[in-house]
Amino acid sequence: MHELLPLLWDGTLVTLQITVFGSLLAVVVALVAALGKLSRWPGVKWLAIGFIELFRGTSLLVQLFWLFYVLPLPPFNITLTPYVVAIIGLGLHIGAYGAEILRGAILAVPKGQTEAALSLNISPLQCFTHVVLPQAIIHAIPPGTNLLIELLKNTSLVSLITLSDLTFRAGQLDQLTGNTLQIMGLTLLFYFVMAQILVAVMRLVDRRFQPGRKKRKAA
Repeated sequence: MHELLPLLWDGTLVTLQITVFGSLLAVVVALVAALGKLSRWPGVKWLAIGFIELFRGTSLLVQLFWLFYVLPLPPFNITLTPYVVAIIGLGLHIGAYGAEILRGAILAVPKGQTEAALSLNISPLQCFTHVVLPQAIIHAIPPGTNLLIELLKNTSLVSLITLSDLTFRAGQLDQLTGNTLQIMGLTLLFYFVMAQILVAVMRLVDRRFQPGRKKRKAA
């Protein structure tokens, strides 16, 4: 048991890093794609729609293979490390799903609030960042949490592009020791703990954006 934990922990650290950086990229991608789909410019709107449908309508594993095995070939000639491929692949894939969630959250903000803000000579950018976006985030957090957990679970696929994440390390240890039950049991536990930590963090974020919710419930 004690001999297995350090190797599994090394893989867990890689998984955590990919999850954090992939999540940050996914948030940025979701925001850009959501705004693109809401754009009044047809070119921008259809570009965003094409991106969203492409990454939602194809397999994440195939996307990772494309980034890792196809991009280095002519005419692209772009070589990325497995670590970078994992972050980009997961970020783009989950970001495409997040774009639809964020778009719906933005549309859920009452138009009257936007019109009232603009009537006070607030710029459209300030109106979006100070009025629309904070409320949209509140609506997007619950489904967004599910997406981030999905991203965490999908990190197991990066082992197929030779990245030494938790799943990759577990497979190595299983082949070396043959102790499948113990190794896979620990691996399952590690993923479960990481998912619960992620849920706890998102609950803190939710409370940060809804400071008055606890008071309202108490009342």
